[in-house]
Amino acid sequence: MRLKSSHNLPTDSTLLRNWRRWESGESRPDDFYAPIIAAAFDTVTAAFFPNARPNRDDELLSATGMDTLEFIGRLRMSDVSSATLDAVRITAERLCCEYPYADPQELHSEGTAWLRRITSLLDGRLTLSQHREILTLAGWVALLVGCVDYDLGRHTAAEATRRAARTLGQEAENAEIVGWSAEMAAWFALTQGNYRGAIEAAGPAIDSTRNLGVGVQLCAQRAKAWARLGDRREVEASLDQGRAILERLDHPQNLDNQFVVDPQKFDFYAMDCCRVAGDDIRAESYARQVIGHSTRADGTIRNPMRVSEAHLTLAVVAVRDRDLELAVDEGIHAFSGKRRSLPSLMWIAGEAAREIIERFPGDPRTLGYLDQLRSLSPG
Repeated sequence: MRLKSSHNLPTDSTLLRNWRRWESGESRPDDFYAPIIAAAFDTVTAAFFPNARPNRDDELLSATGMDTLEFIGRLRMSDVSSATLDAVRITAERLCCEYPYADPQELHSEGTAWLRRITSLLDGRLTLSQHREILTLAGWVALLVGCVDYDLGRHTAAEATRRAARTLGQEAENAEIVGWSAEMAAWFALTQGNYRGAIEAAGPAIDSTRNLGVGVQLCAQRAKAWARLGDRREVEASLDQGRAILERLDHPQNLDNQFVVDPQKFDFYAMDCCRVAGDDIRAESYARQVIGHSTRADGTIRNPMRVSEAHLTLAVVAVRDRDLELAVDEGIHAFSGKRRSLPSLMWIAGEAAREIIERFPGDPRTLGYLDQLRSLSPG
């Protein structure tokens, strides 16, 4: 804590008494101590001390007085009232919230249909503010469709949709949408092994997103690329920059939205970088935190794609510890989720496979893992 604090702290005995109170739950660290404790564990305040989620009602009927059938009818008539815009906004938010768990084929079909409906409103008579808002909402849905396209292995379609989202963001003068389009370009490059390309895609966009959540994700993608290029100094610099942006942001109201940066996701970024850098102790710690944060009280998984990568991290840590049985169990566990981003899963699973092959070539358990991995490949 002393190393992470820019202020003088009390004596060791006082800090120890405070720590015991915090650890027992007798009291909660205040706004002075909370960031120092989080930094001591190489994470951010909101990940260690999350705020309670507000209740959210995303039902169209309760929010606008319209059911879905009436809403679509109004869209066809280009009835761009305030209620119609509210309904479009709610629908776009719902689609973005369904990304982590919805069937990708169904989400893609629904997202594409809604994108057509939303953009059709641009042909009607609109005020300037309505025009900008519709461009913005279309931009968010286009980003979502592009992500799902890529998850399904449709690289060409994903890139076309990403560029369309960027254009919509530019026309709406929405820096966040433009930033997410750059983040997607970095993600595409990373999973295709183009690490310099990922750095080039993320770097310029960071300057215009220093006060936005997407800036954190851009820093994370850059850190992942530098980790694979072996530059630990740049990795730490990128993570520190992302952490600093995240600390400045207000806690988001809706953590389910794919394009809202969850403070707890910072552990997910750090997990990847630590695994690649060979920092197994921290990588394992982050992986278990990711699984814990992503698991509801009833045992269901909130973020299955994050959990899959966490299990692959545990597989890599296990094989480096010469425990092939555990490594293969964790690796196969990563393939069990129904919701997958195929390029990301194949990328990380392939990295794990190389570690397993290097240490246990020819072992039947290694061959079993490789068979499971090949079964995921679309080709």
